[in-house]
Formats: sequence, structure tokens, C-alpha cells
Amino acid sequence: MGSISDEFIVLEDISKRFGKLEALKNVSLKIERNKITSLVGDNGSGKSTLIKILSGNLKPNGGTIYINGKAYNYLLPKIAKQCGISTVYQDLSLDNYKDVVENIFLGQEITRFGFIIDYPKMQKQTEKLLEKLEIDIPYLGTSVGYLSGGQRQSIAIARSIFQGEKLIIFDEPTAAMGIKESAATNKMIQSLPAKGFTVLMISHDLNQVFDTADRIYVMRNGEIIKDAVKNDITLTELKTGIKETY
Repeated sequence: MGSISDEFIVLEDISKRFGKLEALKNVSLKIERNKITSLVGDNGSGKSTLIKILSGNLKPNGGTIYINGKAYNYLLPKIAKQCGISTVYQDLSLDNYKDVVENIFLGQEITRFGFIIDYPKMQKQTEKLLEKLEIDIPYLGTSVGYLSGGQRQSIAIARSIFQGEKLIIFDEPTAAMGIKESAATNKMIQSLPAKGFTVLMISHDLNQVFDTADRIYVMRNGEIIKDAVKNDITLTELKTGIKETY
């Protein structure tokens, strides 16, 4: 494969087996730079397996992963991070007992003299980051366990961006959220491409997918069965097409 310009990531013929179970069967897809790509499908369709491969937590049995044109047979978590890939899982991986600032800098704390944590400096950088992302958290000293679901999702997104990630993978980003919080989270996700970020989103909410995604892949039994660009399909056609495949 030659140089890739529009695509941040290209997957070619990715396969994964667990014993006799074929979790992924020669899956090929493209994740375009500064766009929102969505994966939809029933439980067991292969979506979670695919994002674990992209995040470096699973090795595929076959196929090639191209990132910015460079070919990989598989990724390790360290390599995925170096390539700018971050996954925001449903549990968000936040420390409920630490505050907003501490969670943003978790594992990357700023220190003075090599051992004294410079909290004031971290707080200033957090304030600038949240302002840039238009995230409103009234008091940064609040333990994140006391924040709403939408606020917690916002902090997880901000942390990925702060740590220099370029592809943010969302696993059911609005699960268990109310209508208002879901709308706010969707608005934030939609704003990311304009800020230079690429998004891969997994969601069961077809309304969210249609409103948010630029490109939609439908998975079933480890295969891509539909590839649609939003401008070329209506929401009704998407829902009907998915219903017909199950």
C-alpha cells in the first residue's frame, strides 16, 4: 500500500479467532483523518474485539493495520499510544477518589525537584484545557466520583486530548446518560474533528450515530456487512438496512 493521506488508519483483512470461534473475519475498513467513524452492530458482532486490537490489547491472527501509511501486523498498548490512539471505555477508567486535575494528569503528574507534585501548575493547565474544549466544571477540586455522567465523560475525553492522542475511540459514550447529558456529550464529540482529532465511536444508539458520524460501518458475526457515508443514506434507510441484516 502506498502513502495514505486522508486515512489515519486502514485495516485490511483483520481476523481474530478464539479457539474455534471466528470473532473477526477479514475485516477491512478506513478511519478518515479528522472525521467521525462509527461501528454499529449487535452484541457479539465483533466491535469490541476490533477496538481491543486497535488499542493494542489483542493481537489479530491475520491482516494488516496501517497507521499514517505505516504497516503493523499487530499493536501493543505502548505502540498504540505512541501512534496517538486512546480508548475511552464505558467505565471511563477514572479514579473516583481523585479530583478533576489529578485525573487529567493521572500517571503524568508535573513535579518540582523530581518528587514534589506541582498541583498549582497542573490546575492552570487543566483550566486552559477545559476552556479550550468548552467543558464547564465549576470546581476542579471535586472528586470525579461526585460528578455527573456527562461531566465524567468530558473529563475522560479531556484526559485523552491532554495526553496527546489523535484518534479517540469511544465505547458507548452516552450509555446510561439522560437526554440532556447525551446531547451535551454528542455536541462535544462532534466538535473534536474541527480541533484536529479523529474519532471512532461504538454505539447502539442509531439516532446518535446518524447525527454524529460521517461514516458508518455495520458489523454482524465478525464481518462488515454495510459501509455507508451519512450523506448517501437516510436515518430510515440505515435503521431498515440494519434491521434486515439481523
